[in-house]
Amino acid sequence: MAVSARYFDLVREMKNAYNHRLRLVESAKRRGIKPTARLFATTALTVRKWLRRYQQHGPSGLLEHSRARHHQHHKTPATLEAQLVELRKTLHRFGARRLIREFDLPIGHCALERIWREHGLMEKRRRKYQRKQDLAHIKASWALFQQISADTKDLDDIPHYWLQAQRLHLPVIQYTARDVRSGLLFWAFAQQRSSTLSAVFAARIQQHLDRYGVSLRDLVWQTDNGGEFKGDFPAALGDSQHVRIPPAAHTYQSDVETVHRLEEDEFFDLEDFRSRGDFLAKVHTYQLYFNLVRLNSHKENQSPWQIIERLAPRSSLQLCLLPPVFLDYYLNDQGGYDVPRLPYQCPHFVDRRPIYRRDWRMAILPTTSGDLSCSRKRIVERRRTGSTLASSKLCA
Repeated sequence: MAVSARYFDLVREMKNAYNHRLRLVESAKRRGIKPTARLFATTALTVRKWLRRYQQHGPSGLLEHSRARHHQHHKTPATLEAQLVELRKTLHRFGARRLIREFDLPIGHCALERIWREHGLMEKRRRKYQRKQDLAHIKASWALFQQISADTKDLDDIPHYWLQAQRLHLPVIQYTARDVRSGLLFWAFAQQRSSTLSAVFAARIQQHLDRYGVSLRDLVWQTDNGGEFKGDFPAALGDSQHVRIPPAAHTYQSDVETVHRLEEDEFFDLEDFRSRGDFLAKVHTYQLYFNLVRLNSHKENQSPWQIIERLAPRSSLQLCLLPPVFLDYYLNDQGGYDVPRLPYQCPHFVDRRPIYRRDWRMAILPTTSGDLSCSRKRIVERRRTGSTLASSKLCA
């Protein structure tokens, strides 16, 4: 990694230097302090400081510390502050300047508003410049597939779903990825969290996007700092970049967290399942509804497909049709119980290469036009004879 500018100059220009410091710490652990100092064009003291903070406090140690004074010598006395708070509660419609003028208060209007703000007594008024800076307006200027936010969700805390999961052995972990600009949703399910399963999930999406002309070099995957997004996961992204959010910065993942709330209200709290195959069919139906039909009020009342069609008119509809799968299926040497099914006829989309479940880098979606439910024994026998899982003759 070559750094053309000094570390101090780079950090000063960055809005959030967390990822840069994280790379510095990882380089120090791998190469040493002095080689890292030369590589990042900084001093050994700087490298040693951030390495020590990371060892003592973990990822949160790489955040900026407040430079504010611990004690303000001219702070308003506590007795006067209490009186001002009570005055605000009594006359909550009076502004700071009016109260100072009519009650001859010995305090400035900025200090009075600060006290009210600290006690939660200031009503937030969104001004015009604040609306322009709203995050939704900023994201509306992004390109398609500029950033994908990925996260996992526990399904075992949903009462209506939990009983069915216990009875039918349904998955309890959901892997979610969503394009920030269009809101396009990708799903997968598993019984546990692991970096290997996350790598399989990302590899499927990367292959799918590349198949339909999306530039992977311009794509950034954003995740939290969970263990499932370390290890094998970054290597599965290929030419795409991987960025992790700072600790406790939950709003950074608002796009994918919003989906987690919506799907719980609109799907998991309402649906009943008869089998694992029925579960896959219904989650795929909801995913198609979300991507093709459901209008998003925060995106000008358009569905993800409508946004893609407007911004990239030549895009294929197949871009929105990647079905969800059970990720454990790819890592199970004995063969899987369920083979996902496409709800549409698309002969050229069927991949007839054999599947190597031990290596997530070779994970290919096993598509078929037959039934969802297949026998484990017959799948294993067909693998030994060198045939593919895409044949409809495998299905019972």
